[in-house]
Amino acid sequence: MLPTLVLVGRPNVGKSTLFNRLTRSRDALVADQPGLTRDRHYGRGRVGERPYLVVDTGGLEPVAKDGIMFEMARQSRQAVDEADMVLFLVDGRAGCTPQDLIIATELRKTGKPILLLVNKAEGMARARVTAEFFELGLGEPYPISSAHGDNVVEVVEIALENFPEVVEEEEVNHDKPPKLAIVGRPNVGKSTLVNAILGEQRVIAFDQPGTTRDSIYIDFERDGKQYTIIDTAGVRRRGKVDEAVEKFSVIKTMQAIEDANVVVLVVDARDQITEQDAHVADFVLQAGRALVLAVNKWDGLDNHQREMVKSDIERKLHFLGFAKRHYISALNGNGIVNVLKSADEAYAAAMSKMSTPKLTRALLGAVEKQAPPKVGRFLPKMRYAHQGGSNPPLIVVHGSGLDNIPASYARYLERSFAEIFKLEGTPLKIQFNSSKNPFEGKKPRALTEAEQRSAHRARIRGRKLYGKQ
Repeated sequence: MLPTLVLVGRPNVGKSTLFNRLTRSRDALVADQPGLTRDRHYGRGRVGERPYLVVDTGGLEPVAKDGIMFEMARQSRQAVDEADMVLFLVDGRAGCTPQDLIIATELRKTGKPILLLVNKAEGMARARVTAEFFELGLGEPYPISSAHGDNVVEVVEIALENFPEVVEEEEVNHDKPPKLAIVGRPNVGKSTLVNAILGEQRVIAFDQPGTTRDSIYIDFERDGKQYTIIDTAGVRRRGKVDEAVEKFSVIKTMQAIEDANVVVLVVDARDQITEQDAHVADFVLQAGRALVLAVNKWDGLDNHQREMVKSDIERKLHFLGFAKRHYISALNGNGIVNVLKSADEAYAAAMSKMSTPKLTRALLGAVEKQAPPKVGRFLPKMRYAHQGGSNPPLIVVHGSGLDNIPASYARYLERSFAEIFKLEGTPLKIQFNSSKNPFEGKKPRALTEAEQRSAHRARIRGRKLYGKQ
């Protein structure tokens, strides 16, 4: 599983700016105003070849007893409980404050590994900016600048050095059964769906302790096929499922997604598609996992309600066009077989092998239909393509002038490849490799005397030919 780094500190010390830099995104709002971040933000970062998860919190105000600041602090504490490493940010320009001392004392009680980062340290001497923060008792303070990126990579490497190195695998062992992660908001029917899948008499299931926190991996067999299902909330016995008190953790969901081959995203047909649904779906897309969308609690809705649900999904989850959609009732068992069938198809698409000749023919056919737009003075030339990995399928396109291919054309190629190779249920990634000019950076060779005389005679002949003196 990927290690989880949680950003903690007073409001307005630069946590969201650091989050955006670590995730290479602009997902967290940033302004010179304390308390702008209220809910936790979750993202995926990478340093070198090492991926990790990062959580931005709204600020830890130990003195708050009620109101929005109290709720922000409560969310921050919950994130710390689930952290593998806490990055405690302080303001190097404001100095060590009484709030920093209280937060440091509270963090020490958790027993979590902590890295103390002194932010906004650009242009300041290291010894001067860090000196007063030694009194927090959290070891050596590290000066950084989340706005300018100073020392950010170095401190992330320090944060990850005690965790086992997890490098994403391009090739997946086909001998192992596919892993299906059931994810979604609380009370949408995740555990009911898991129990419906495992509850038939022909199913053979046994519990296997999960590798991280409370996730449970369950191996089972259905119709002669082996599967491993991941339930982040834990599978309870039939009759003892109480979804009203089901514990939900976004971090556990993200880790389950990372470890899965296929994700079954469960949404509630009797509730609107929420921002949390879209966030989980977007993370599945970022992780490149195959996906099946299960719209639960479909029974009991009239035709008008069903049309409204479909419209809501089209509007808010339009970026999941590659995923198959099923309208089910986990409680009654309706549509469960189709969900597993689509999961099988999505897994096969994610693991598919595409030969270089077929990929190249598909590439040239797509370029013939719609050529890439001109970038600068040169027209990009795409010569051939080959497969660079699986889960998700990665197609590497080689040519010249491909450094600035627009995202819209990359999406066009993705749709073309997906249609030709029938890649349903899995996202597809395109990587452009542009060949370099072999003469770039080389100085021209000086002409010999004979070559200079020959060039001079050629210029004279040219002048005579065109009547120039």
